[in-house]
Amino acid sequence: MIFSIGAWNPTKITLRDWLTARLTRDHPGYAAQGPGGESLASALVESGRILPVLDGFDEMADGLHRPALEALNATTLPLLLTSRPDEYAAAVAETDVLTAAAAIELTDLTLDDLADYLPLTTRKTGRADPDTNAWKHVLTELGEESQDGAASPLATVLTTPLMVTLARTIYSDTPDHDPASLLDTERFRSAEELEDHLLENFLPTVYRHQLPQPPGAEPRPAFDPDRARHWLGYLAHHLTRLDTPDLAWWRLGSGLRPAARTLVTAVMTGLVIALVDCAVSFAIGNPLPFPIVDATAVGLLSGLMFGFAYWLMFAVKDRAVLPSAMRLRIRGRPATVQWKSGHRHLIGGLGGLAFGFGYGFVVGMVNTFHWQAGLSVGLDLALVDGVVYGLVFCGGAAITFCLLDHLETPLDLKSAVNPRRLLHTNRRTVLTQLLIGAPLFGVVVGVGAGFVVDLLQGHLGQLVWSPTAGLVLGTISGLGGALGFALTLTAWGQWLVLTRIWLPLTGRLPWNVVAFLEDAYQRGVLRQAGAVYQFRHARLQDHLAQAHQQR
Repeated sequence: MIFSIGAWNPTKITLRDWLTARLTRDHPGYAAQGPGGESLASALVESGRILPVLDGFDEMADGLHRPALEALNATTLPLLLTSRPDEYAAAVAETDVLTAAAAIELTDLTLDDLADYLPLTTRKTGRADPDTNAWKHVLTELGEESQDGAASPLATVLTTPLMVTLARTIYSDTPDHDPASLLDTERFRSAEELEDHLLENFLPTVYRHQLPQPPGAEPRPAFDPDRARHWLGYLAHHLTRLDTPDLAWWRLGSGLRPAARTLVTAVMTGLVIALVDCAVSFAIGNPLPFPIVDATAVGLLSGLMFGFAYWLMFAVKDRAVLPSAMRLRIRGRPATVQWKSGHRHLIGGLGGLAFGFGYGFVVGMVNTFHWQAGLSVGLDLALVDGVVYGLVFCGGAAITFCLLDHLETPLDLKSAVNPRRLLHTNRRTVLTQLLIGAPLFGVVVGVGAGFVVDLLQGHLGQLVWSPTAGLVLGTISGLGGALGFALTLTAWGQWLVLTRIWLPLTGRLPWNVVAFLEDAYQRGVLRQAGAVYQFRHARLQDHLAQAHQQR
């Protein structure tokens, strides 16, 4: 049985347990209890009645290659391991070969290989002669050419498994495609033209039929072949621009230019915070038009502040926000924790100062208009409010940034099992940051406002503040500030803003990006390599990128 070994994490589960779990997942009937009390899947694995073909060692994360080889060498199960040569050689250099195993390196396919394989993949076309099939004429022509010493473009192309797979996918069991057309040397004058033809027709063929539905699973989404080719072309062009084969979910937004990413992030963040502010204002009974005016000011200022912070931290260097985890339990004595300051804390404090001063100034001018005071009085009031709010938000942002920064720890991307699990891990991290950051920022702002007012009382005139005002300000600030941090400065937030909203909204990607990537992986268009996807072959990526750029 074939198992995709790229989904195995040898540091967390043994090979036998993983094989048992995969058997149970793919064949639910094997979960039934066997004679010895264990599941049928476990009994089959333990008794050696399963020969696992562990496919795609090269699809494992680099950090898992060594523990995987060590675990495979420790098992007594018979097995077959497949890998690309370079990845296997690199893993062997760090640990050991797969001991007591015969190594087989695949070479170019021959005409005999094609004659043994292709007829088995297609329909029978002659009732009188059972050996007649769609590939018989093609194989006969290629055999005659080889005897003459001439190599046609088709003979050259069909020496690689990739092109044979493409030819089989497009021309086997497809009545509207005749493989004999591949022999047309006037249409296909070179091997490159023939390869382009196979690559061009690969996606429409693989997306023609719906994938089989596993028992009890949710229905798979259907993707139109033309739209799928457009989306995959965008992804291929995106990888070509970044000069990498690794399709990482946290870098999908990097297909946009830095200025565009910053603008989209600022607008989305400002809009979300404005909606939160407006909803809370309505909930506490503020009359119109105060909720609309306040939400507009808060949305504009927070969008500018978070957009500027994103530009300074990431966009100016054209780099993506990397996934991270939360370190909530610190072991050892407190003295071992290094509380270091950094540019993120400085940017956070300055951003809070700018937002607070701007918001206070707006509040002062709105109150001046409401009270119908003079311009000079209004400017004095606006400047005083700006100083008070600026100090409050500066302190709140600096403290919150500092704590979240020191609770955050980078993830080992080289040991990630698959992209989906890494995405879920980072989503849990962001939710944890929200649960910590929202109350912290809200309390610091709400309580700190009272301290600042008391501190500046008399120095800036008669200042009026109430616990109710602190509660409202803290609630709105905590919710809005935490959401702004999550959407702007976390990998999952950028994934949500750019990849789940903006890119689908502009037609570059589908709305359900995760399902689309997983579907492309199941159809053999993409392969998995630890935390990232890759196109199954570099030739396919280059072709899609070039076609997308031309369109």
